[in-house]
Amino acid sequence: MARTDKAAFGELYERYVKRIYNYIYFRTGSPYDAEDLTARVFTRAMAHIGQYTDRGLPFQAWLYRIAHNLTANWHRDQGRRKVIPLEDYITGELIGDSPDHLVEDEEELETLRAAVRRLPEDRQQLLLLKFVDGLSNAEIGHIMDKTEGAIKSLYHRTLTALRDELQGRATDDEDDARRKQR
Repeated sequence: MARTDKAAFGELYERYVKRIYNYIYFRTGSPYDAEDLTARVFTRAMAHIGQYTDRGLPFQAWLYRIAHNLTANWHRDQGRRKVIPLEDYITGELIGDSPDHLVEDEEELETLRAAVRRLPEDRQQLLLLKFVDGLSNAEIGHIMDKTEGAIKSLYHRTLTALRDELQGRATDDEDDARRKQR
């Protein structure tokens, strides 16, 4: 229906625009670039809606693939490393009352952000789709062109790697603090 009816496509736009924008924003770190790329996703989708074939995958998987490809091209054109600025998404939930608590939370958050940035692109994408967009493993599998089992495995390996790295850093920090006290 959306192939010929602009109002139907408008409904699809309204349903998915926020998710696509958030996905792109967390991949680019720039609200301006996210707005531009989101507009391009829907422009491209509208231009190619006639070529879309329903293969049992959700329509949003097709949109995420377009968003992923445009974002990957944007990063290649920018010639810089992908950054996921989690602070805008998480900071509001972690803030405590005391200034000491704020400083500790910000340091922990920066450590987490840095660890996520060091992950391969597919693992960053997985975390973004899982925690920011709240998608199921099956939905993520459709978007990333992997089986649900492969997503579960990748998710487990990603969280284990993050935990190990963060625990290793915590141990290093404790060792540094002990040396300074001597």
